[in-house]
Amino acid sequence: MELKTYQDYNAMSSAAADMIIDCVRKKPQALLCFATGDTPRLTYQILAENSKRDKIDFSKCFMIGLDEWLGISPDNTGTCHHFLHTWLLQPLSIDPSQIHLFDGLTPNEEEECERMNNLITKKGPIDFMVVGVGMNGHIGFNEPGTDIESLAHVAILDHTTRTVGKKYFRDDVQINRGITLGLKQVMQAETLLMIANGKKKAPVIKQAVSEKISNSFPASLIQRHSNAILMTDNEAASELEILQT
Repeated sequence: MELKTYQDYNAMSSAAADMIIDCVRKKPQALLCFATGDTPRLTYQILAENSKRDKIDFSKCFMIGLDEWLGISPDNTGTCHHFLHTWLLQPLSIDPSQIHLFDGLTPNEEEECERMNNLITKKGPIDFMVVGVGMNGHIGFNEPGTDIESLAHVAILDHTTRTVGKKYFRDDVQINRGITLGLKQVMQAETLLMIANGKKKAPVIKQAVSEKISNSFPASLIQRHSNAILMTDNEAASELEILQT
């Protein structure tokens, strides 16, 4: 794992966008996986702006979503589907044939997981994966205690995830379950980019990189990944000894 810290959120987001662009330049047919949430939003905005400016060709790549809330329409502004289309896929003018996102309204959850697993098997491995990190250390909806050998699966959401997740929704919705890629797929990504910003993430980042590796805190598995980059702003890295010496 490589740790990269930046002065602020803007600088971190710009560097993350540059890494994604570099991946596509090197491998135009790359399989890319994207997380959602407050942290990657600016990364995607900068990615879209810089890609248009520099005429980066995304026409041969394929994009998948990391996770989705179950039981909620994709038209709801709080869904991962809506987020990715708003901040990434539409700004980049990605053709629908290049996209596969989890269906949060699927009538058959097992089949939905298998569709994603089969797609990754066919097109993979994932060349570049962007993830955030939850306050409980989750990656996607891989909550504490998730099997490290897991593939795409349905997750019962932790209380912390449900509480924090409510901020994305305007209405009072039930967000008790999610569908997500598994930890095995996260760890098999050729490049894993984890991004975190803000003072509130400082204890999370400290535990992820400085304490025991365990699926009880999934983000700690980044220490074991062969090609992982952890990008933070100075606030998120403020409890790490490397910045205190």
